[in-house]
Amino acid sequence: MITIVSSTNRKQSEALQFARHYEQRLREKTDQEVKLLALENIPHDWFHPDMYAKGGQSESLSALQDEYLLPAEKFVFIIPEYNGGVPGALKLFIDGCSVRAYKPTFKGKKAALVGIATGRAGNLRGMDHMTDILHHVGTVVLPNKLPISSIERITDGDGQILDVPTLRVIDAQIEEFLNF
Repeated sequence: MITIVSSTNRKQSEALQFARHYEQRLREKTDQEVKLLALENIPHDWFHPDMYAKGGQSESLSALQDEYLLPAEKFVFIIPEYNGGVPGALKLFIDGCSVRAYKPTFKGKKAALVGIATGRAGNLRGMDHMTDILHHVGTVVLPNKLPISSIERITDGDGQILDVPTLRVIDAQIEEFLNF
């Protein structure tokens, strides 16, 4: 199974639009099950001081971990740039999921990273930070990390990616990821 993570809890995010594009393309290119987890749609009842204690994980977070992370062999993280890094919601989600079933959740799995930004760098620093986090938890990261810059110029405002060169590099990354 491949899980795509739209890595922000911001409503109606550009990250979700890119995640939906990846979901569609992956479904067209593989017979593997593909699931999309949008952090904007998850409950946040698990954010409390006891979330790091053994047995302190909320039922809602356990259910998400059981459905989207534990059965996944691969992850695609769509990571918008937040203050030169990753969204805090993504880091908190990974931290929360590392308390229960740490190794089965992350160790030995593979991930592709896609950085998106309105600026020029396509969240390169955020992808580097996310690579460090994933390596720490035992996940192998596809070397072809894809920075997508100036996203307001390459989309139509309704979630459609219009820029042909961007569509080509996305498809190339997906092909490489499926063979990874």
